[in-house]
Amino acid sequence: MYQALIAQEKKLAVIGLGYVGLPIALAFAKKLSVIGFDINAERVAQMQQQQDPSKELDAQAFEGADIVFSHELEDLRQAHFYVVAVPTPIDSHRSPNLHPLLSASKTVGQVLKKGDYVVFESTVYPGCTEEDCVPILEAESGLKAGLDFKVGYSPERINPGDKERTIEKIVKVVSGNDEEALENIAQTYELIIEAGVHRASSIKVAEAAKVIENTQRDLNIALMNELSIIFDKMDINTYEVLKAAGTKWNFLNFYPGLVGGHCIGVDPYYLTYKAQQLNYNPQVILSGRRINDNMAEYVAKKALQFILQTDTHPKSAKVLVKGITFKENVADIRNSKVADLIAALKDYALQVEVVDPYAAADEVAHEYGIELAQEVGTDYDVVIVAVAHEEYKQLDAAYFRSISKEGAPILDLKNLYANWAEDLPLRWTL
Repeated sequence: MYQALIAQEKKLAVIGLGYVGLPIALAFAKKLSVIGFDINAERVAQMQQQQDPSKELDAQAFEGADIVFSHELEDLRQAHFYVVAVPTPIDSHRSPNLHPLLSASKTVGQVLKKGDYVVFESTVYPGCTEEDCVPILEAESGLKAGLDFKVGYSPERINPGDKERTIEKIVKVVSGNDEEALENIAQTYELIIEAGVHRASSIKVAEAAKVIENTQRDLNIALMNELSIIFDKMDINTYEVLKAAGTKWNFLNFYPGLVGGHCIGVDPYYLTYKAQQLNYNPQVILSGRRINDNMAEYVAKKALQFILQTDTHPKSAKVLVKGITFKENVADIRNSKVADLIAALKDYALQVEVVDPYAAADEVAHEYGIELAQEVGTDYDVVIVAVAHEEYKQLDAAYFRSISKEGAPILDLKNLYANWAEDLPLRWTL
């Protein structure tokens, strides 16, 4: 397969052209002949005009790429090596929502041919590829995995907004259903991954490696959040404590905050779901998840306490939230815990206005029913800086004075303004 791909006798297809799929497709298209497939015709039309709907890549990233963008199944039939990079979110019950992944498997199964390869990149629980996806591929194609076509798993490692650690600079984990599949998949990814690939011993090992990467981060942040709550009751600045503790060589540098996005706030639930299917209750992982999921409510309650201290009635109080994307300097609003914070503030009958220089107003309205404000007002009772956008780092105390009532607190959730003098506006941080 590898030799046929580099000789451009066969094409590679990427299914799902979002934050993960599009960078992968364009990277491969600098080396191979590629079909970029997405079911969203509007997004496809944008990419055909060298526009990234996710606003992560500029037009230059499309230059020199041998790629055809399509939403037509017939175009997908031309490929022989399929990379599936669709989202794997959770539902309202915090259980894995495999609908996009299983739907993509059905689509690929309809065009699968003898000798083809299918590699999944979507984050899943160990066993999902072989137990959930492969049976669909077989049912739709009438072919047998291992005998008629090969299967692999290579977890995505895209970090939205990171211009330094781009796809080619991050080691890629690869796996296959047998040695031949593993070697062909590894060699194919080595074409675009400068940092090299790690050959996992099995598909399940690769799946497990991915899901624990973000579970580990989630638990470390949960510890920081719990420490933040404890230190707040002691009137101790958490960041000063972490700075002092960080002088020890083996202290890990994690910080408190709202844990959202498509990875850290989601992936642990895939692992706990599988564990519970096996009659094991993952206490540590779920405990960390509970702490992180409750941080939005904790911050909202803190804002309300500040308001009540001024004898202001909640219904007449105005709160400004700066930032709604799940992390700094990106347009990605998926699983934004700032949205949970806004909902909690509104539950307290507070008037909430939201601004963000990166988020698309129509997407925010569609996803969360939140209308972004066109401009900032001048009489807020509380200002919450929720996301560390570069633009927000440049703001000073005079700016916050100009938009707030006298003595109004600034809830600096990312500790952006640690250098403010004590006589400037009240600043509270996690």
